Amino acid sequence: MTIAALALAACGTAAKVSPTANSPIDTVVNEPSAPGITDSSILLGSLQPLTGPAAPGYSEIAPAMEAFFEYANSLGGVYGRKITLYYQDDQYNPAITMKVVKKLVQKYNVFAIVNALGTSTHQSVEPYLNQKQIPNLFVGSGCDCSNLPISYPNTFGLSPSYATQGRILGKVINQKFPKAKVGVIYQDDNLGARGLLGLRQALGPNAIVATQSYDPSSLSNGLGKQIRALKAAGVNLIVSFSIPEATALELIAENNLQMKVTNFTPAMSADPLTVANLIDTLSSGKVSGPAAVEGVYSLTFLPTLANPNDPWIKLFTKVHAEYDSALPLDDNTIYGMSVAYLTLETLMHAGRNPTRQGVVDWLDKPGSALMGPGLVPVSYSSTGHQGCSGAQLTEVQNSTSTPQGPIYIINSRGRVTVTHSHERPPSKRNQLFTGALAPVGPNSA
Repeated sequence: MTIAALALAACGTAAKVSPTANSPIDTVVNEPSAPGITDSSILLGSLQPLTGPAAPGYSEIAPAMEAFFEYANSLGGVYGRKITLYYQDDQYNPAITMKVVKKLVQKYNVFAIVNALGTSTHQSVEPYLNQKQIPNLFVGSGCDCSNLPISYPNTFGLSPSYATQGRILGKVINQKFPKAKVGVIYQDDNLGARGLLGLRQALGPNAIVATQSYDPSSLSNGLGKQIRALKAAGVNLIVSFSIPEATALELIAENNLQMKVTNFTPAMSADPLTVANLIDTLSSGKVSGPAAVEGVYSLTFLPTLANPNDPWIKLFTKVHAEYDSALPLDDNTIYGMSVAYLTLETLMHAGRNPTRQGVVDWLDKPGSALMGPGLVPVSYSSTGHQGCSGAQLTEVQNSTSTPQGPIYIINSRGRVTVTHSHERPPSKRNQLFTGALAPVGPNSA
């Protein structure tokens, strides 16, 4: 659906809807239908690492979300309601996250939490959000804990799980580097443990010759010790399940040790601009960031800036220039705006006067895949809340994440399959940009 389609009642708040073939209701008006919703506004909350070890790069995500909401508001918002996003800094520290989320829920009374970013941080508040029956949408983590609909029915993930990403990376390595001696450096939480598990499942028992972990709260010590251990084990390919700062420290250590290795990371760990800037800063200019990050392989489940003619990239570039130009245009920005679009699409489908349970019910509705910018549809069910089930390999070329080869999908049996096209059926994909999609009303969702 287009942003213009989201602006269903731009002509005025609480206006009656004229009956049409797509919207048979003729008397519905905007009403305060849930906490955080008035007749003219919707208040959303988010937990973000604006400071702390995960801030580089990730601190750009919430401003990008906010910028896209401002763009949508300029077109009338959702059913005439303007979107406001309150995002709070939890410093990537679970001890702080609960205080932050309680402030958003109890003081500000937000309708939903969107893109709570971080694995351990999100895990610390997930039971609370579900106990309060607050929609916990598009979690900024590949943790399997986003996919427990029986225990946490209000939580919905977005990115492929870390185990899925590990399996995909393993399949790629088997194909491209079948004789590699693989070393792994991983964050000592669900990000690292599940990523390593998926990688082992794909590579088999003997390909991984050494592993090293790190504590994200101790990155000031660098990763020299871990990389020296991997070098001593004779690895020639390193997979890192890491946040951007750790990715940068890994590449610095490899440079200092004059290692010639191939590097792989999961999605959201190796934005070229973020990591290159970190390398320049953390090495005090002794290591060239752009040179060090060139050739790094990663994954994406979204379009990238390597294709400036992609309609989504054109849209996000336009919004960035108008509403977010003080911050970089990079993979983090694309991610934040994608989350915002998916949120707007969800709110539209939930109806003119949405409730928290109504949002959950629509996302769980069979066949209710979101038609946002993902390379694979974002779909849920009453038994599955992970979101994306696949990703595409990227390689940093000329400081840009450049897609390589097919899209890898995890099927219902947990096996990695391949598709050579991310195009949706033309009748659907074209409607996203031509405005042909009729406004979605409560009875047509």
